[in-house]
Amino acid sequence: MDTIRVAILGASGYTGAELLRLLLRHPRVRIVALTADRKAGEGIETVFPQFLGYDLPRLVTIKDVDFSGVDAVFCALPHGTTQEVIAGLPAHLKIVDLSADFRLTSLDDYAKWYGHEHRAPDLQQEAVYGLTEINRAAIAKARLVANPGCYPTSAMLPLIPLLRAGQIETADIVIDAKSGVSGAGRALKEGSLFCEVAEGIHAYGVASHRHGPEIEQELSVASGQPVLVNFTPHLMPMNRGMLSSIYVRLKGGASADDLRATLEQAYAGEAFVKLVPNGVSPQTRHVRGSNLAHIGVFADRLPGRAMLFCVIDNLMKGASGQAVQNFNVQFGLPESMGIDQVALFP
Repeated sequence: MDTIRVAILGASGYTGAELLRLLLRHPRVRIVALTADRKAGEGIETVFPQFLGYDLPRLVTIKDVDFSGVDAVFCALPHGTTQEVIAGLPAHLKIVDLSADFRLTSLDDYAKWYGHEHRAPDLQQEAVYGLTEINRAAIAKARLVANPGCYPTSAMLPLIPLLRAGQIETADIVIDAKSGVSGAGRALKEGSLFCEVAEGIHAYGVASHRHGPEIEQELSVASGQPVLVNFTPHLMPMNRGMLSSIYVRLKGGASADDLRATLEQAYAGEAFVKLVPNGVSPQTRHVRGSNLAHIGVFADRLPGRAMLFCVIDNLMKGASGQAVQNFNVQFGLPESMGIDQVALFP
């Protein structure tokens, strides 16, 4: 089999390390470049000791990468820095971007939510939103894939099929989402310190989180009309994992059983999206370290309403796992190649 030569830009962060963990066992991938500007010249094992003993390239700056010897790039760089980097990459490369820099199709919305003008507007028109199960056909033809955010992934997987089927109201969707601390990244922040997050839970980004417009953008595409959601994220004292509790109003006489049937049909045969048994509430511990999304459906005790629950690993299906899934689609490989791990439990 032909080997695909891969570079990971931003290998010193959590998503970069997770990409490296997955790609090391991918049978079609050879990792040829790892970048981390502040750690350039060091071995990756000095940043992440779990990679001690693996034959991996040393960390370099992006400008020192010879992209003529690279076929595909994963960009795990901070938001706001990726646009100019990708704009400067050779045209032969296939790219999966894990930042938010190409997720919003509206340049005005990007400037509003990220505080500066988009620096690669032509590339934005080329980017394909990478929610794999929903946009698989477009991803297969894409050069640049905008990997979704973790919160949007866990919210949209249950909601999009139901909006397409017209079974829920578009003006009454509440998303109460909770994430592990790794979702905040590896940079030193006071709010991510152990004493700040252990033994407690709190909401953040209230009515202002940047994943809100991303969720609304894709739900609006699915429903064919504008959708606004009430979205609130919370930080949980755990390393990884994400739970979205979603509250919806039923439409057109639909029942919770109808919602479940629609989701079962939408994801029948999918490798990674699974409905848990009726009456079971999905748990983050059952998807930890995997690319799985588990969805549960419940009738609300309030008439005409239902509750949806979706759990993912925020570093896997919410980031690096889905990125490799998109890479596989881009290159026409089996979708689960390299990411078919069973969840780690306990």
